[in-house]
This record gives sequence, structure tokens and C-alpha cells, in this order.
Amino acid sequence: MPENLFEQLPAIDKWLASETGISLTAEFARTEVVDVMREHLNEVREGISNGLTELPDFNSPEYAALIRSDLLRKKSPSLRRIINATGVIIHTNLGRAPLADEAIEAMVRIARGYSNLELDLVSGQRGSRYQHVESLLCRITGAESALVVNNCAASVVLALSTFASGHEVVISRGELVEIGGSFRIPEIISKSTANMVEVGTTNKTRIEDYAAALSSETRVLLSVHPSNYKIIGFSEKTDSRELATLAQQNELIFMQDLGSGALADIKTGVSVTEQLVQKSVADGADILTFSGDKLLGGPQSGIILGRTELIDAIKQNPLLRAFRIDKLSLAALVATLRLYLPPNDPAKKVPVLRMINEEEKSVDRRARNLLRQLRKIPGLTGTVVTDVSYGGGGALPMSEIPTSILRIEMAGMSAGGLARRLRETDPPVIVRVKKDFLIVDPRTVLPEDVNDLVRAFRQIAG
Repeated sequence: MPENLFEQLPAIDKWLASETGISLTAEFARTEVVDVMREHLNEVREGISNGLTELPDFNSPEYAALIRSDLLRKKSPSLRRIINATGVIIHTNLGRAPLADEAIEAMVRIARGYSNLELDLVSGQRGSRYQHVESLLCRITGAESALVVNNCAASVVLALSTFASGHEVVISRGELVEIGGSFRIPEIISKSTANMVEVGTTNKTRIEDYAAALSSETRVLLSVHPSNYKIIGFSEKTDSRELATLAQQNELIFMQDLGSGALADIKTGVSVTEQLVQKSVADGADILTFSGDKLLGGPQSGIILGRTELIDAIKQNPLLRAFRIDKLSLAALVATLRLYLPPNDPAKKVPVLRMINEEEKSVDRRARNLLRQLRKIPGLTGTVVTDVSYGGGGALPMSEIPTSILRIEMAGMSAGGLARRLRETDPPVIVRVKKDFLIVDPRTVLPEDVNDLVRAFRQIAG
């Protein structure tokens, strides 16, 4: 009877006093062991209620090993290094841009001790954290002045709240985008306490539409990068130079959110529509915002470029303190930006650019080398075929990068089941599943991850 099974469940105190409990509490904190024991007892109670007719042997070595496994899993950090075998280069769910070695080393140097984050070493007086990065950004982009905050959405809110709070922001209906995490441009404009004025249509917005919407309340003309989509076919988009001219003629601010923030040309044959930051500066945008952790290849950050008097005004906004960049991200950003200065070649030094620019024949060679290792695993079969990688992360929308992938099958296991098992390895391996095949794209597998990738498949094969 179920009632008898409930009565046979061990009390926590007695279980702790057993050989199993004594062994576990010698290795783990008593509170940790108690929590896991209670979780197991609750699961068994639920099982009894659902028809379980026999209890497990709670004092067996096998059950002790099961509890120990759960304890070890709970002690491991939830934020972990993973292997990206998806072929999506700037993967938002996987942390976007992997950092260059120089950026990582810069973070470690600053993290180990104190720094002159806000100290002027010449005068000995308080300085500004922004001075460490401003001149670099201006040198690379040609902008008059620069400011960095903790992410791109913050940079948009900060700029709009500085220049358009209580007034109107004019934006094309075709640019009312939703970015990652269900954040929408209309909501961001609202949070900046500005009033949004929509112009044009989804597929066509002309300069005349902007001009017709101007009023005494207008303060900003806003252009936003279409994050994860592209309008094609019967469409028309107003050129940034036209918007800059209209803003200048009416003493308004033309603000352009570039999203990805490309500072260097993409060298592959892929059709790329990302406008370089340098071009937007030259076209006359008054304020530019973009991310530091997408095509730029740095840490999470939001970069604001613009005329000196406008950047100075933003620096006086009280919200800046809430959005300010931390010292480790700042160190990584400075180190990444230096890779864009001669004699460095960012296409070779910045990991995301290196992945995007890697030639297909190079990826194919790596795919075949990887397959030779994997074929030694019993039960695993695979082939190398051509496919496409993706920029991802709101970068290079609809741009497909020619690549070579591995299509893998493992005896007795579905593609979805194998993908799940790979997520359970250490480090977890993230792959794609397509038409009942497991897909591994070497383009996003870092060279130092290859051995761990092969070991993960070996562990699953047993």
C-alpha cells in the first residue's frame, strides 16, 4: 500500500547518521547534504503518489553515488565555459564575442590589484574612467568625442534622455525593431521619457516623411539598425547623409544607432550590408551608438560617439552613473580597440573577425581533420558537406558565410538525444540539429577546444 511506503521513508536525521550520511557530510556541508536528501525524498513521495510500488535502497552505495553526483552538480558554477559548434559566430545566448588574448590579459592585470581607473597620475587628482578609451575611439573612427557605457541599449536611453526628454523623437516605422530579450525600440524611447513620432511605412520611408513630421517639439531624428532582419524587395530607406542635412537645417540632432558597430571591413565574399562606423561619422551623424561585443569583438559595452558639446552634455546626465562601464570591461575594450591600430590586423587578431574572414577551404580542412579523429570512436559515423555559418547577434542579418560542416550520427541515438548528451559534458558542447543529423560547424570551434570536443563524443560513446 502507498501508505506503508510513505511510512518507510527514512527520516533526515537517521539518514544523516547512516554510513551514507556520514560519508557525504565528511565531503560536503551538512546543509548541502540535507537539501539534496530532501529533494530526493520529495521526488520519491511524488513517485509513490503516481503509483511507485517499491522504494530505492537509500543506504546502498549506488544511491549514495547518485546523491553525491547531485551535490557535485549543485556546487559547480552555473556560468560555464562551453564549446560553440553551432556556426553562429556572435551567439547572444553563448555570450556573444569571445575576447582576444590581449583583452583577457588586460582584464587579468587590472583585476589582480588596484588601478588608476579614476586617478590622473600627472596631477594626482581625481580623473575620469572615460579618458582611457576616448582618444582611442576618436582616432579609429574620426569622431570628435566619445563615451562608453555598459551596453548599447543604455547608450540609446542615455542619449535620448539627454536630448529629447519631454520632447519628440522622429523615427521610421520600418525601424521600430525588437532586439534581444523582447526589448523594443518604442519601449526604450518611452523609458528615456521622450515622445516617439512614427513616420513612413514599414517598407518605405523617405526624407520627405521626416521633414513633414517636424514640429516645435522635435529634438532628435533617430535611425536604428534593423537588428535581426532585413527589408528587401519593394523598399526604400532614407540615406544617413540626408538625415544629417535635415537635422542641421532645422537645428536638430541626428542620432544613429548602428547596433553591431563594425570598425573594419569584412574580407570574405559574403554579402555584407553593415555600415562602417567611420562612414557614419563622415556622413555627419551628430550622435552614434553601437555595441562593443558584436562585430567590434570586445566586451559588453555601449559606445557613444559624437560632437564634443553633445558628449559633454551626456556626461552631465545623472543616469550616466547608473550605466557606467566597469573597470574590467573597460580594460578589455581598450585592449581590443588597440588591435585596430597599425601594425595590427584586426581580421587576424579579433576572434569574431577571424572566424568571419576564415576562408571556406581552411574551414573544410579543419572539418576533415576533426572527422578523422571522430571516426575512431565506435558507433560514430559522419561526413563533411558544404553549408553556411551565420554572423548572429543582430550582426550581418541574412548574410550566409560559406562553410564546411560535419554531419554526425551515433548508433542507437537520435540527433536530438546526442545533442542533449553533448550539453551534459564538461565543458558542454552546443551543436545544431538539422534533418535528423547532428551538425558541427568547425568555424566557431576554437583551436584550443578541439581536444575537449573529441573527448566529449568519446565519453558519450562509452
